[in-house]
Amino acid sequence: MARLIAFFTRRGARLLTGTRSLWIGCQPVPKQRIYYANHNSHIDFILLWSSLPTIMRRKTKPVAASDYWLKDGFRQFLIKDTFNGITIQRNRDDHTDPLQPVKDALEQGYSIIFFPEGTRNLNDDIELLPFKSGLYNLHKQFPDIEIVPVWISNLRRVMPKGAFIPLPLLSTVCFGCPLEQHLDMDKAIFIDYAQKQLLKLKEVENQ
Repeated sequence: MARLIAFFTRRGARLLTGTRSLWIGCQPVPKQRIYYANHNSHIDFILLWSSLPTIMRRKTKPVAASDYWLKDGFRQFLIKDTFNGITIQRNRDDHTDPLQPVKDALEQGYSIIFFPEGTRNLNDDIELLPFKSGLYNLHKQFPDIEIVPVWISNLRRVMPKGAFIPLPLLSTVCFGCPLEQHLDMDKAIFIDYAQKQLLKLKEVENQ
């Protein structure tokens, strides 16, 4: 049942949004990766996940906020059973590592879909919210896993705040080049580098 719902959700989301996938910096091959993207809507991980070939989707887990996706039984069924996702607490408890479920998935060989802004960017005048430290921490602990930037365009207009059904509009999911390994970078420099590599994809997509 969960796979059937995932199939129709994936097909429906791509049909309604007219999503096209651009692999300009890497190839869609079954390789363990951390895909990090801009975050504008609750359906952005669905579009990114659905842009992956089937063999890659089966080994890729989206990371989502537990305060939204565990709010009721239906959302919990979608994120856990349909999309095989990981939920994390955004309000950090000093005694726990909110990224531990993500690290566990990476240690098990899964790829992940990660949103380093930490929350949705609902401001049309800001391209990206400041990145949290999560992506940097994952890079330090898993230096051999490719980190691939992914720019998702038009999602703010596809799924406006408060909307239940996506509006028909062309959306693009653009996959860039994996980040170069920079284990000697401090956190601030790495975050700035990761943000710039992501924003480059917006420039490419608009050309």
